Amino acid sequence: MTNDHFEIAGVKYSSRLLVGTGKYTDLDQTREATEASAAEIVTVSIRRTNIGQDPDQPNLLDVINPEKYTILPNTAGCYDVQSAVRTCQLARELLNGRKLVKLEVLGDDKTLFPAMPETLEAAEILIKDNFDVMVYCSDDPILAKRLEEMGCVAVMPLAAPIGSGLGIRNPYNIRTIVENANVPILVDAGVGTASDAAIAMELGCDGVLMNTAIAEANDPVLMASAMRKGIEAGREAFLAGRMPRRQFASASSPLDGRFF
Repeated sequence: MTNDHFEIAGVKYSSRLLVGTGKYTDLDQTREATEASAAEIVTVSIRRTNIGQDPDQPNLLDVINPEKYTILPNTAGCYDVQSAVRTCQLARELLNGRKLVKLEVLGDDKTLFPAMPETLEAAEILIKDNFDVMVYCSDDPILAKRLEEMGCVAVMPLAAPIGSGLGIRNPYNIRTIVENANVPILVDAGVGTASDAAIAMELGCDGVLMNTAIAEANDPVLMASAMRKGIEAGREAFLAGRMPRRQFASASSPLDGRFF
């Protein structure tokens, strides 16, 4: 498995678990959980997290070292095209010109589902502005393919509503998206526990991004470790290829060639 990696915007990653930085009790817990997850990509809400905007407040980058992790700024909390684009531009300034961003344009406060027409518009603007766009989207295979064809470097369909912990609600759509994709597909939102992460990987996803499932666990650091193992187990199971499903039993010890 040492050579098993995936690539985003020309960079290879070994860890298929991407983690967020919100909802932890403090920065020390954020650091400990991130380390336990073995994640290489860490996403940060630019509108809610200080990464240098306020020099008088604790800076996340003091515990999540940009030299060690790929910092993935996201547009969480944006409900329109203009605010999403401005947030990405601010992130590029704060991170010394880095152009990898996670785009999300939300539709409403209750479901936090993506507003797909606005997402498509914002993605087009950002791609033309030379951003590498990883995009949060619905689990619609047609729209996922359109985002890929526009030039998004990774497509990130939701598994369930953000922060719900409901797990993979529509595995058939996720599998369809994966089977038709030529860019990385990462499940984003809705994972609740390690078995959910494993299922996403067994469907063939390239990775899983999560935050609440780790941060709101009774022991976030232990859950981060569990999620890492779930991702690894699911990936190995996908590569191994599962046995076929059968309607009836199939003896573990076949009768053919029996001694008596």
